[in-house]
Amino acid sequence: MKKSLLLLPLLGLAFAGCGKKSEPMTSEPTFAQKTEMAAKNAAEKTKEAMIDAKDAIGDKLKEWKLTPADIKADLAKGARIVRSKTATAMARTGTALDNAKVVTVINAKLVGDSQLSALKINVDADQGVVTLKGTVKSSELIGRAIVLALDTEDVTQVISLLTVEP
Repeated sequence: MKKSLLLLPLLGLAFAGCGKKSEPMTSEPTFAQKTEMAAKNAAEKTKEAMIDAKDAIGDKLKEWKLTPADIKADLAKGARIVRSKTATAMARTGTALDNAKVVTVINAKLVGDSQLSALKINVDADQGVVTLKGTVKSSELIGRAIVLALDTEDVTQVISLLTVEP
């Protein structure tokens, strides 16, 4: 009986040690964890890039006088809106221009913009002068389309003949 009484505390200590949580092992993250972290990082960078792009477009709308109020004032004067880059930007474009490349780049920008439709906007280029024809949903989008076109390499001037859908 005395031996069994002595064994009880020893067994209690042994079982208490078994229930003790072990320290987590520091190891490399699994492939799934690495993939998840990379996806989160990419999503954050994409979100930041979208915010930066939106800010840049907003700045250019103001700089090139393409705010909704500017567009409405120009449309009140007539359907033709013309904007040119500054002399420093134009100085970069002294070489022969590839019109097809300019049209392709602008069309790609229009496709990439969720608010504009590349199917409703026709883009023509002739030695740095781009003409936009077609329809958009609002006067604000006319300014946005002009910014995307004018902010393209080898473009020195944009003529907008875009109209607002009724």
